[in-house]
Amino acid sequence: MAKKSSIEKNKHRQELVAKFAAKRAALKVVTKDQSASMEDRFRAQLALAELPRNGSKVRLRNRCEVTGRPRAYYRKLKMSRIALRDLGNNGQIPGIVKSSW
Repeated sequence: MAKKSSIEKNKHRQELVAKFAAKRAALKVVTKDQSASMEDRFRAQLALAELPRNGSKVRLRNRCEVTGRPRAYYRKLKMSRIALRDLGNNGQIPGIVKSSW
């Protein structure tokens, strides 16, 4: 099990990303627009720098929803390999059967 503080920090980042996504996207469009004036692009860049850093999507970390483990994460199932194995062995994930021969 991961530290509670790490899990909560990532949840807080997810909330910030959702909150500032539209504003960040609009500012990025202005900064990349070559037809806009240099001053407008510079102002948009400064406004983008004023936004919280944790509001950037790059700062998010994929974590297992069962244990909070950050590594060996399966995106499709949103869990780590260890949690997948435990739940699969117990028969709690439909369609996953432990192989035996």
